[in-house]
Formats: sequence, C-alpha cells, structure tokens
Amino acid sequence: MDRLIQGHKRFLAEVFPQKKQQFRLLAESQAPECLFITCSDSRIVPDLILGAGPGDLFIARNAGNIVPPSTNEADGVTATIEYAVEVLKVKHAVLCGHSDCGALKAAVDPQAVQALPKARRWLHHVEAAFFHRQPLNPADGDAAELASLIRGNVVAQLANLQTQPCVAWAVKEGLLTVHGWYYDILSGRIERYDERLRRFAPLVD
Repeated sequence: MDRLIQGHKRFLAEVFPQKKQQFRLLAESQAPECLFITCSDSRIVPDLILGAGPGDLFIARNAGNIVPPSTNEADGVTATIEYAVEVLKVKHAVLCGHSDCGALKAAVDPQAVQALPKARRWLHHVEAAFFHRQPLNPADGDAAELASLIRGNVVAQLANLQTQPCVAWAVKEGLLTVHGWYYDILSGRIERYDERLRRFAPLVD
C-alpha cells in the first residue's frame, strides 16, 4: 500500500500538473472512441500497452475477458457495453484476451476452482472456447495448447459481443466496428482476429 501512496504523491507532483487542462475538460464529460474489454489480470495494462491516456479507453474487465450471451439478465459486463455503445457512442469495441490466462487454465483443470463456486459458475461462459480452438503456433512453445484455447476464447467472446442487441444494431448501421485481439505478455505483441480468414495475424508488422 505504501508503494501505491507514494505513486499517488508522484502523480500529484509530476503528472497532474502537466495534464491539468486535460483533466479539467474530463472532469465534466468523457468521449472515448474505444470500448476495451479485457481480463482482470494485473499484467494487462491497456493504457501502457496502447499508449493511451485519460479519456481514451472505456474499459471493462473481468476474469477471462468474458461477454455473457445476450439475455434479459443484467450483469456488469453487458451493462457496461450497453452504456458504451448507446450513451458514449464508441466507434470501436475491442475484445482482448492474453497469454497465460488463469481463467482458461481453470477451464482445462476445473479442480483448480472447485473451492470457488462463483468463479466456477462464471467460467461456464468460456466453454465455447473449446469449439473455437485455433491452430497451434510453434512460437508459443510449451504453452501452445493453452494459447490455442485462449485464442479460441477470444473468438467465442467476440461472437457473444456481436449478439448484444445494441452492438448488433450499431455494427449493422456502420456506427461500430468490433475487434478480437490476443496479447502475448512475453513479447508484448498483439494479434488481431481476421473474421473473414478465421485466423489471427500480427496487429503490426
């Protein structure tokens, strides 16, 4: 906790003064262009990875970067999506998974969450990942099997995202573009899912 407090002191002394005008504008409203749905994993820092700043990303995080299928039930993820699309009018929605994902490890080994009833129920949402496994990538080494499943989960959750009524409507009207990404922690690189070719490719060369 001391480390966090010291970090806040540095923010007040060094960062905030330089961005004071920007924060003044953001204090009353926000207009992010991108909804970014990713995992709760502490190793994933969207602003750092993408060089983003305050007001750029509207972020939704949960274990396994899951988007529950569209139902009449309310949940934090789909409520956030609805707000981002209907109110903030974001132009892009990114569903981003990552290497070494604990949620997908638990999907492979359900005993790992046997004592966590809520987590176990939540992870039912990743079962579709097994049907969307991606080809093994030799670059993933010993983690290739897990990585193929994690990429499959990106595809599965991307499909769930596109079935959300507000998302489906905005995409149809040309107001929103959806993206599926896979972030590799070790290399720092992102892959994007090409829905036409049904495969992942580097986001940048």
